[in-house]
Amino acid sequence: MSDLTLIIIAALASGILSGIAGYLIKLIIDQKSQLASKNAINQQINMAQERSQEILIEAKEESLQIRLESEKEINNQKNNLSQEKNNLESVKQEVNDKLKFIDKENKKISDQLKFINNQKSELKENREIYAKKIEEASDITLEEAKEILLKEAQEDIEHNVAKKYRIAEEELEKKVEDHAKNVIAEAIQRFASEVVGEETVQAISIPNEEMKGRLIGRDGRNIRAIEKTTGVDLIVDESPDSVTVSCFDPIRRQVAINLLKDLIKDGRIHPARIESLTKKVQGEINKTIKKAGEDATFDSNVKGLPSEIIEIVGRLKYRYSYGENVLQHSVEVANFSALMAEEIGADVKVCRTGGFLHDIGKAMTHEIEGPHAEIGAQLASKYEIDSKIVTTIREHHDSEFTTTESFIVAAADAISASRPGARRDSAEAYVKRLKDIEEIALGFEGVDKCFAIEAGRELRVLVDPVIVDDDETSILAKNIVEKIESSLNYPGQIKVIVIRESRSIETAQ
Repeated sequence: MSDLTLIIIAALASGILSGIAGYLIKLIIDQKSQLASKNAINQQINMAQERSQEILIEAKEESLQIRLESEKEINNQKNNLSQEKNNLESVKQEVNDKLKFIDKENKKISDQLKFINNQKSELKENREIYAKKIEEASDITLEEAKEILLKEAQEDIEHNVAKKYRIAEEELEKKVEDHAKNVIAEAIQRFASEVVGEETVQAISIPNEEMKGRLIGRDGRNIRAIEKTTGVDLIVDESPDSVTVSCFDPIRRQVAINLLKDLIKDGRIHPARIESLTKKVQGEINKTIKKAGEDATFDSNVKGLPSEIIEIVGRLKYRYSYGENVLQHSVEVANFSALMAEEIGADVKVCRTGGFLHDIGKAMTHEIEGPHAEIGAQLASKYEIDSKIVTTIREHHDSEFTTTESFIVAAADAISASRPGARRDSAEAYVKRLKDIEEIALGFEGVDKCFAIEAGRELRVLVDPVIVDDDETSILAKNIVEKIESSLNYPGQIKVIVIRESRSIETAQ
C-alpha cells in the first residue's frame, strides 16, 4: 500500500474514532442530564410528598379543631336548652303555685261572701225581731216610727236651713250693703271694653323667597345685624313666606316688626341701612308710646299729670299681664273707680287718678327691683303726685286699706281683671274649682266616682252599693254639702246628687 493510502486510512480511522468518542461523550452527557433531571424530579416528588404530608397533617389538625369547637358549641347549646328547660319548669311551678294561691283566695272570698250573706240574713232577722219587740214595747208600728223619725229629720233640716239663712242675712248686713252692690253693677254696665291677647312671637309676611334671602344676607350678616340692633330673635326656616319675630320684651319686638316692614318696603337691606332704620323706628315707637299715654289720659279723663308720667304710662301699651293689655286695663280701672266714687261720695279725682296709675310700676319692673305696687308708689312720689293717690297705688294689692279710695281702686282692679276672658288664668281657676269639688266627694267612704257638671253648679256622686245603703245616701249628700260649704269659696249654689245603683249579675252556661 502506498503512503497516501495509509494516510487516508489513518484519517478515516481518526474521524471514525472522533465520531465514536463524541457520540460516547454526548451519550454520557445525556445520561448525566437525564440522571440530574430524574434526581430533580425525584426531589420534587419527595418535596411534594412531604408537603402533602404537611397539608394532610394540617387538615387533620384543623378538622380536629373544628370538631372540638363543634362539640363545644353543641355542649353549650345543650346546656342552654337544659337551663331554659329548668327555667320553664320553674315558671311552670310558679304559675301552678299562683293558681293554687288564687284558688285558695277565691275560696276565701267565697267563704267570706257566704259569711256576709249569712250575717245579712241574721241581721235582717234580728232587725225584724227588734222591730217587733219595739212595736210591742212602744205600742207603735214600724211605719209610725219611720214617720216620726222623718218628721224629726225634716224639722232638723228646716232648722238648719233657717239657721243658714239667718247667718247669710247677718253676713250681708255686716259686709255687703245693697247700695254697694248697685254701685258695682252700675259701674260695670256703664263701661265696657274689648279683651286683647298677647303673643310673644309674631310672623311677618315676606313677598317672595328672594326678599327672604336679602333679609338673611351673605352668611346671615343682615339677620345678625337686625338681632343685634333690636335685641330680638328671628326665625326664618319655619315658614317659606314669613319671618317670625320672637322676644319677651314687647317694645323690642314691636321695634323689630316695624323695622322688618320698613326694610321689606324699602328693599335696601345691609347692616348700615339696618342700623339707621332701627334708630328711626325706635324714635317712631317712642312717639307712639307718648301718644298712647296722652290718649289714655284723655280716655280716662285724668288731668294734671307730668309729661314724664304720661310717657311712662304709654309704655303700658306694649305690656301685658296674664294676657290682658295693661294700658287698657288701667283705663278701665280709672273709669270704674271714678264711677264707684261718684256713687258713694268718695274723692273722685283721687280714685280716677289712682286707678289710672295703679299699675304704672309694671312699666318699670324690669329696671327697678321690688313689687310693682311699691315701684309705682315710689315713681309717683318722685314726680310729686298727691300722697292720697300714692297710697291707692301702694295698697291696691293689700288686704287692709287705710283709705276708702284705696278700697275702691282695689275693687275696680278686681272687677276689671275678673271679667270673662280678661285673663288667661280664669280657665285654670275654673278647672281647679271643679277638681276641688270632686276631691271633696271622693274623700268620703263608699264614694266610687263623682262628676262636677253644669259649670260646677251640680255634683253627681256614684257610691258603692255594698258599702252605702239607701238610707245612708241622704246622710252622705248632707255631709258632702257641709264639707263643700266649709272648705270652698264658690259663686251661686252647688247641688249634690248621690246615686246608688245595685246590680245582680249571673251568667247562664
